Amino acid sequence: MHERNRLLAEVFRAMANLLATQRANPYRVRAYRRAAETIISLEEDIADILKRKELDLIPGVGRDLAGKIQEYLETGTIRSYEELKSPLPEEVSDWSSLPGMSESIVGYLYFRLGIRTLTDLDTLVRSHLMRTMPGFTGPEDALLQAIHARQQPPDS
Repeated sequence: MHERNRLLAEVFRAMANLLATQRANPYRVRAYRRAAETIISLEEDIADILKRKELDLIPGVGRDLAGKIQEYLETGTIRSYEELKSPLPEEVSDWSSLPGMSESIVGYLYFRLGIRTLTDLDTLVRSHLMRTMPGFTGPEDALLQAIHARQQPPDS
């Protein structure tokens, strides 16, 4: 087994796991996992395949993943992986303590829906879309009350 292939496969597996926790498209998650398994089972170094410009001939590796492989081989990292690893801002992470919320839902709201502020969250809850979120367990009115309590400036 080639060390470079093993390391790249580990990155793709980690990306798949991070995407899964952020409730990304399951097909995308599966594509990263499938590519990791294929890369680790290759008989030759992935860099040699890149030199021949044949990454797209690897089963399960399309144009997008081929680009990520090339980026990894040229730079030693994948920018989108680094972005996935970056944790939620602390003020957003704290939302998981709001009624009916969980870390998984908060991650989904932040990374997939672009909900960045309590005002954004308030708007989303008022639109009644929270009740369609898998895993959301709280009553919307309790969530709204908690959001409003956090938006109030502390008494001086």
